[in-house]
Amino acid sequence: MKAYAVVTETVHDQAGFDTYRKAVMATLEPFGGTFVVRGGALTVVEGEWPHPRLVIIEFPSRTAAEGWYASDAYQAVIPLRLNSATGNFVIVDGPA
Repeated sequence: MKAYAVVTETVHDQAGFDTYRKAVMATLEPFGGTFVVRGGALTVVEGEWPHPRLVIIEFPSRTAAEGWYASDAYQAVIPLRLNSATGNFVIVDGPA
């Protein structure tokens, strides 16, 4: 079953965040992660949405998604994101 990393974020330091965006790409490949959504125009049609940026990354499985997040390569770049943006990060199973 596929799994998705879903991230909502507000960028406070664009230069620092750009460094993160470049670095994160190489961390995804070993785990089969591909971007479904990476920023782009977002329109809230119902409810409240606390952050203007949305990212969705598809993985072949929850094991792959959690393996990517816990990997040394991704752990090394997380501080770049945390120092340049605030938000929420979840991993969710895809449809059965």
